[in-house]
Parts: sequence; C-alpha cells; structure tokens
Amino acid sequence: MEMNLRPVFASVGVIVAFLGLIWLMQGIGILPGNIMTGSQFWAVAGGVTFLVGVGIAAAGLRIRKHDD
Repeated sequence: MEMNLRPVFASVGVIVAFLGLIWLMQGIGILPGNIMTGSQFWAVAGGVTFLVGVGIAAAGLRIRKHDD
C-alpha cells in the first residue's frame, strides 16, 4: 500500500504559511487587538514561518510518484 503525500505536504504548507502571514501582519500592526500587535519578534517570526510554509507546500507539490 502506497500513500500519496503530495496533498498532505501541500495542505500543511498552506496552513503554516497562513499562520505565518497572520503573525507577520500582527507584528507589523495590520491586524491589531492583542499582545502580538506591533511586536518586532512576531513580525520576524511570522515572516520566517510564512517562508517555511511556502517551502513545505512547494516541496509537496514537487513530490513525484515513483513507479516501481
């Protein structure tokens, strides 16, 4: 039994990227309303998390099925 991991990696990557985007927007003050608003730490952490998420999604889309 072989499992196709493309949708798993792509989905996880999109979720991680979305979370990073939210953190980034809170850190730079676009999404106000909590302790993260205006914090440089969350802006940087969000940017890094967004890029990691995009990388995971891209890797998931590039996984090829091996024909054995």
